[in-house]
Amino acid sequence: MTTTVVRYKVSEGRGDENQALVEAVFEELARTQPGGLRYATVRLDDGVTFVHIAQTDDANPLGENEAFGRFTADIAARCDEPPAPMTGTVIGNYRLYQE
Repeated sequence: MTTTVVRYKVSEGRGDENQALVEAVFEELARTQPGGLRYATVRLDDGVTFVHIAQTDDANPLGENEAFGRFTADIAARCDEPPAPMTGTVIGNYRLYQE
């Protein structure tokens, strides 16, 4: 199982646009229900910082999500600080992820 955390900051005034793109990803996930993925996104209170947390069993099914493709297509243009993906190990979990 791989855990990935991605943090980035969108440009001022682009937070709502980014959130709408992220919401479309979750809408598609709800429809398609791919296995092997646990995924959450948080928009911080500054309105421009986003954090994505994903756990995947094997291959990441987000690559097959059309809305995720639209979300990532122009992310560099939306960002003041580009996405910084990091992998890690979950050392504690209280009801956030199913195990």
